[in-house]
Amino acid sequence: MKLLPDTHLLIWGAGPDERLSSATRELLTNPENELLFSAASLWEISIKRGRGRPDFQLDPRLLRRGLLDNGYIELPISSEHAVAVANLPPIHKDPFDRLLVAQAMAEGITLLTHDPVVARYPGPIRLV
Repeated sequence: MKLLPDTHLLIWGAGPDERLSSATRELLTNPENELLFSAASLWEISIKRGRGRPDFQLDPRLLRRGLLDNGYIELPISSEHAVAVANLPPIHKDPFDRLLVAQAMAEGITLLTHDPVVARYPGPIRLV
């Protein structure tokens, strides 16, 4: 199964964070799953880290390197993804979350999220 963890799951998964459930860790470590990460997540971390958000203090360069070293595939942002955002209902206001939803829908990838608001979107989204 192709899985796209949202930004918080990527941050939490980078260390021994207790907010990442054992079931989610199992999904992310199962060799049968193909794991992707979005350029949007690194962009979000860069912006929110620059604004001093305490929950985004991970270095995006180090996270990217760690994800690639652990077999994740980078999902670039395409114009198709950007245009797909326009078709989403106004459920969530965060532009990064909306872009992740659009990417998952356009690519047929399951978006993993811990955010119950994001999980309200139709499509391949799994609340973990």
